[in-house]
Amino acid sequence: MKGLLKNELWEKRELTIYVPPTYGSKPDRAYPVVYVHDGGNLFDPKYSESLTVLERQFVSGELRELILVGIRPLQRLDEYTPWPAQALSAKFADFGGRGGEYADLIVRKLIPYIRERYAVLEGPEHTAMAGASLGGLISMYAAYLHPDRFGRIGSISGSYWYPGFVDYMRAHSLEDRAYRRIYMDVGSIEGKQMYPLNRQVHALLRQMGHDDDRLRFDVEEGAAHDPSLFPMRLPKALQWLFADRTGKDKKIR
Repeated sequence: MKGLLKNELWEKRELTIYVPPTYGSKPDRAYPVVYVHDGGNLFDPKYSESLTVLERQFVSGELRELILVGIRPLQRLDEYTPWPAQALSAKFADFGGRGGEYADLIVRKLIPYIRERYAVLEGPEHTAMAGASLGGLISMYAAYLHPDRFGRIGSISGSYWYPGFVDYMRAHSLEDRAYRRIYMDVGSIEGKQMYPLNRQVHALLRQMGHDDDRLRFDVEEGAAHDPSLFPMRLPKALQWLFADRTGKDKKIR
């Protein structure tokens, strides 16, 4: 890794912040920013080699250099769910449904905090949110709640089995905008009806007008719902989300 990882304490929660290799080399240079759920597990070297892959993409020109902000949850089952729901089994707590508050906190407080301290580009076309499983769910929900804030969404194995969420999407429109790009993927053998529900969500977005230029859906053949598999899918998601229009036909590895 040639970039820099920093840990900061913010609002009683840990942030893991990655800045790319050229950060600080030019005083007037600013970077797109990606807000990543689960404390940055998707890019933390302790969990994967995804940063190594990302930095190779920076060097090859396949991906613009980015700042990544990993946000560690305080209560994951509360903050990553849109409304209360019963637990899947007696071994787990019920879902608290405080996702709206969590998304608002990021918009009202975390985004200004990052902008004050780091050289980030402003505007939805330069601001992404990404996560896996429930993190993919809350990323999509945040796109609906704050459509003019998060213009790029990465939903890796999004948990669209969550009670009522597909119905919510049917009832609420997420307008297609020139800056919006949504990346979705799912494993072909994931449980909880993950595969058909992700396909259904993709179809709903297509019906709303999102075309192949701004919406991508990949199926990971033979992949189960395994958190150890999620980090290596982040580089592909970010490469597509931040690809230049002129490079949209480049192979996405």
